[in-house]
Amino acid sequence: MSVMQKIISCGTRLDAVTGPLTRLARCSRGIHLGSTDSAARKLIPNEYEEPLIRTSIPGPKSKELLKNLDNITKNTGGVQYFVDFKESLGNYIVDVDGNRFLDTFMQISSIPVGYNHPAVLDALRDPEYLHIMVNRPALGVYPGSSFPTSLDRALLSVAPKGLKHVQPMMCGACSNENAIKQALLWYRREKRGGDPPTQEELETCLHGQEPGCPPYTVLSFDGSFHGRTIGCLSMTHSKPVFRLDIPSMDWPCAPFPRLQYPLEDFEAENRAEEDRCLKEVARQIEESRAKTRDVAALIIEPIQGEGGDNHASSYFFNQLQKICKEHGVAFIVDEVQTGCCTTGHFWAHEAWNLPEPPDFVVFSKKMLTGGYYFKEEFAVDGPSKVFNTWMGDPPKLLMLAAVVDVIKKEGLLDLARESGQHLMDGLQDLQAKYPQHLSRARGMGTHAAIDSIDGDTAAKIVRMARDKGVIMGACGKQSIRFRPSLVFQPHHVDIAIDTFNDVLSQL
Repeated sequence: MSVMQKIISCGTRLDAVTGPLTRLARCSRGIHLGSTDSAARKLIPNEYEEPLIRTSIPGPKSKELLKNLDNITKNTGGVQYFVDFKESLGNYIVDVDGNRFLDTFMQISSIPVGYNHPAVLDALRDPEYLHIMVNRPALGVYPGSSFPTSLDRALLSVAPKGLKHVQPMMCGACSNENAIKQALLWYRREKRGGDPPTQEELETCLHGQEPGCPPYTVLSFDGSFHGRTIGCLSMTHSKPVFRLDIPSMDWPCAPFPRLQYPLEDFEAENRAEEDRCLKEVARQIEESRAKTRDVAALIIEPIQGEGGDNHASSYFFNQLQKICKEHGVAFIVDEVQTGCCTTGHFWAHEAWNLPEPPDFVVFSKKMLTGGYYFKEEFAVDGPSKVFNTWMGDPPKLLMLAAVVDVIKKEGLLDLARESGQHLMDGLQDLQAKYPQHLSRARGMGTHAAIDSIDGDTAAKIVRMARDKGVIMGACGKQSIRFRPSLVFQPHHVDIAIDTFNDVLSQL
């Protein structure tokens, strides 16, 4: 079994690559796991001890604010409650009605070291950086003198091995958009042999016609999510709500493996499934080229998030990179959700042991700012080809630099592994105790999920857990997912698993 298979196997996880961790003592309830020594010290001073529910959810203040907001935006269907961010701390989010929740979802996986971490607050309070906060420069034209140093400290210091260049952006969607754009520019440059564009290309491109706009395509995967902008929607295949009524480009979509669990019981079947998907990737690339609709780039998530926390083995990703190399296709890894330690690796693709780095690695969410790392041969060959007004956000780099310092000083990468194992142990126990409700526990680090029997039951579980003071997420057709902060300790896991058990006992 490969390292990646061991990591995501139900029953054998990160201890397969980081050394064994002691199985933790159980309490009388049968699933609540005793905390390890690391839980004795709070990583966030004065963090709350437990959830506290004072009103129904949403409470009266949230309901009143919701009416006001709906009058303004007419787009409040997803709002659950309004947050008192001043009172939120560490792993706990507090709403305007005084309800306090243990947050294992963290603003859709985008808060790295919890709410109001002192180190991040201190970075923003420093008067030396006040001018950076009040001025938002057009970084592609007028960057401040501290910008190169900020990029080095915040982004290059944690760059994936072998990637020495980074392009900052604003969010995950625009990062994916521009990584794709840069890959397409590279592909066209390669096809021209380095020659400048012709006059005909310059004229026809303004009308979206060939040869100025070549019919190149980007291959993505069934179940994928890469953003909600028009270009990214053409590579997103996870939920109808994302794409319904929106025109999109006719780009190829390959199957992503659907593994059977526990992995050690289905090695042959899962290898056959991955080989089937790899064969289809190669077929689609070859078929597209035969139709003069070359696949210029392939984009993939290490773990499909919105599509249902779908995993694949290191074998699959190694073979995928090999196919891209053989066909001259850019290999883009979308680490918007998986980047920044959540999987027990700073970058999830590190677990694959690739012979060389991906061509692009895209980031956002827990990295606080958006952007992508890339190989030197993919650099743009002229100004304004990859460009927008801001191309990043300097205050976010200050925050990220503080976060990186905290990760190193507090050993949060190791904590993600420890808490991740603790979480998976708890999910396994729940799965064994409630087989009529749960199956397919899986994860890397604290980036974990488990399936319910159907979507309605998953939604009900998430809602009931919230009403008991624990925030969980949902994804795919019937999965419940966990995306806690990097300061999520084993004693926080205990609270989440105990609440999960209470919910299941009431179904």
